[in-house]
Amino acid sequence: MENSVITVRGLCKSYKKQEVLHDFSLNVERGHICGLIGPNGAGKTTIMKILAGLFFPSKGELELFGTPENLDDSRARMSFMIEQPIIAGLMTARENLQYIRYLRGYPDEKRIDEILDIVGLANTGKKSANKFSLGMKQRLGIGMALLPKPEIMVLDEPVNGLDPEGIVEVRQLIRRMQEEWGVTVLISSHLLPELSELCTDFSIISQGRLIENLSREELLAKCRNHISLRTDDINKTAAVLEDKLQISDYKVMHGEEIQIFEQLDDILHISKTLTDNGLVITKLNEEGQNLEDYYLEKVGGRNE
Repeated sequence: MENSVITVRGLCKSYKKQEVLHDFSLNVERGHICGLIGPNGAGKTTIMKILAGLFFPSKGELELFGTPENLDDSRARMSFMIEQPIIAGLMTARENLQYIRYLRGYPDEKRIDEILDIVGLANTGKKSANKFSLGMKQRLGIGMALLPKPEIMVLDEPVNGLDPEGIVEVRQLIRRMQEEWGVTVLISSHLLPELSELCTDFSIISQGRLIENLSREELLAKCRNHISLRTDDINKTAAVLEDKLQISDYKVMHGEEIQIFEQLDDILHISKTLTDNGLVITKLNEEGQNLEDYYLEKVGGRNE
C-alpha cells in the first residue's frame, strides 16, 4: 500500500526449537496509531525487537517506509521504547534528555525544552527521576524517544502498571504526537480496553499467531448490536433493505456481509421480506458484544 510505513509478511521467529512467531503479518499506515494487542507472552515484544533490528526473523519479509532495502537507514527515522525505558535515576528529567542528546549527537539543544513541555515534565526542576511516579517515568521515556523527531514511534506496553491517571496522561501524549506532529505509532498492550479509545487500527495476536487485523470502525461495528446477514446477492439485498424495509442504518462488510443496526426486534419480518423478494439467506442472526468481550473471545479468554 502507498501509505504503508511498516509492512511485515509471514513473519516467523524461533528460539532453538520453540516457535514464538508464526506467519505474522501487519500493515501500519502513515499517521495511524496501530494497537498490537495480545496476552502477555503472545509475541508482541518479539515483533517490536525485529522492527528495531534487535532480533532477526527466522522467516518472512519486512518493509519500512515502503522498502525492504537499507533497513538501518529507515530505522534512523524511527524511535523505540521497548520494555522499560532506561532512565538514570539520579539525574533530573532535563539531565536525562541532555545525556541522550550528547550520546546520540543531536545538535538542537532547544529541543530539550520543547520535549519537557510536550511530556508535561517542564516543572520537575531538580527532582531526580528515581522520585518520579511510574507515569512520569513512562512520559520521560517517551520524551527521550521523541528527541530525534521520529516519523514512527514503537512503544511496548507504555501504560503497563500505570494507575488510571497515568494511563490517561500517556494516552493524551500519544494522541498529541499523532494529531499535532503526524507521528505514526505502533503501541502494544495486553488489554484492548486500554487502547480502544486511542488506536485507529488493531492487530490481535495470540500465541505468536495473528488472530485479526481490523480498523477501529470495523471493531466498533462488530461490537455494536446488529443483525449479521449474508445472501446470494448482496446488491439486491441492500436494495430490498432500503426500498421494502426502509432500513438505512446498515453497513456492507468487505462486500460479503451486511450488518443491520436497526429493527433488531423484527428479524423474522426481515427474513420473510428478503425471501419473498427471491433472495437466498445463508446467514441471519443477531450479534454484538463489548470491546473486552470481543477481545477475550478472540484470544480464547486468556490474559496471562
